[in-house]
Amino acid sequence: MSTAQQVPDILSPEFAADPYPAYRVMRESAPLIWHEATQSYIVSRYEDVERVFKDKAGQFTTDNYDWQLEPVHGKTILQLSGREHAVRRALVAPAFRGADLQEKFLPVIERNSRELIGAFRHTGSADLVTDYATRFPVNVIADMLGLDKADHDRFHRWYTAVIAFLGNLSGDPEVTAAGERTRAEFAEYMLPIIRERRENLGDDLLSTLCAAEVDGVKMSDEDIKAFCSLLLAAGGETTDKAIASIFVNLLMNPEQLAAVRADRSLIPRAFAETLRYTPPVQMIMRQSATEVELSGGTVPAGATVTCLIGSANRDGDRYRDPDRFDLFRDDLTTTTAFSAAADHLAFALGRHFCVGALLAKAEVEIGVNQLLDAMPDVRLAEGYDPVEQGVFTRGPQSVPVRFTPAGA
Repeated sequence: MSTAQQVPDILSPEFAADPYPAYRVMRESAPLIWHEATQSYIVSRYEDVERVFKDKAGQFTTDNYDWQLEPVHGKTILQLSGREHAVRRALVAPAFRGADLQEKFLPVIERNSRELIGAFRHTGSADLVTDYATRFPVNVIADMLGLDKADHDRFHRWYTAVIAFLGNLSGDPEVTAAGERTRAEFAEYMLPIIRERRENLGDDLLSTLCAAEVDGVKMSDEDIKAFCSLLLAAGGETTDKAIASIFVNLLMNPEQLAAVRADRSLIPRAFAETLRYTPPVQMIMRQSATEVELSGGTVPAGATVTCLIGSANRDGDRYRDPDRFDLFRDDLTTTTAFSAAADHLAFALGRHFCVGALLAKAEVEIGVNQLLDAMPDVRLAEGYDPVEQGVFTRGPQSVPVRFTPAGA
């Protein structure tokens, strides 16, 4: 097994600037690394990350979330297993698929997208990150839950602090303290709203969670608060970065952008390829329940395993020409890309496959469609070179674009 000294360190500035060359070195010469600073085993090959996520042999748990998530969210569905997990997932999942998603939430998504675009469509310029992507998913989630969108800045500050906590691989005490403070602030904000909503149920998602019952089990106020916290952070940060990244990938490949503009049914393909090529979440951790053999060596029982999604999704043994963005590639299955049968790893796999995958797909499809309608000749601002930032989650910090204003 390799040590971190032989490859670029995941905490180094070089890695943060561009992790993809480091990922290649890891896959080829150090597929299993003991990383002292994070006290974890790093795996980088597709076959290993897929195996950890699918976990058919029951060798991996989400016990790592006890220290990674619980301090900022409280106990979440991600920490549960067996029947407890199945019941909780059955309580929350219906809102994110099928009739509820179609009838209740598609209009919410469409309205929120339209409102944001309305603020800049007549100007001829926008920053797709600050004017749209950072606001859109949070506004949607606030509307879905029946919260006040006027609190957007607070939600955004909270989820930014939570994501920073999750990605605090170097253990910065200030980041830790800010994350823990967020848990207290969010509880203070959310618990009174949950109690009031139980007394006055509406047709929003929060009311659905308050009323939901499976096999005689209901969610407690604390369960609901933790889920809402998780939803804001996971649903805000990831969709925010996905929308920015899909546009950068298309704008940097003009022929593919032209194809999507002409045939909007290609948007899910462009999204799936973006999730493979530049996944918003670059790494997810699990904990080994038993001793496990992976490429390059053995992981002992009870160890933290850092799965590098950004590396696995660019594994040349799984994808042809993996460092090229190609929405037409035939080795990525679009029809299953937003289900637990996905062959990219951006939503994880197995029983902890992202519950919000179809919500994200709906947001991206609607958002990209409406943005292309409003900006038919969209192009990157002159001289701008898109720069991604982040290690745990990653995406462009700014995407300034120019276009002919509507009605000009």
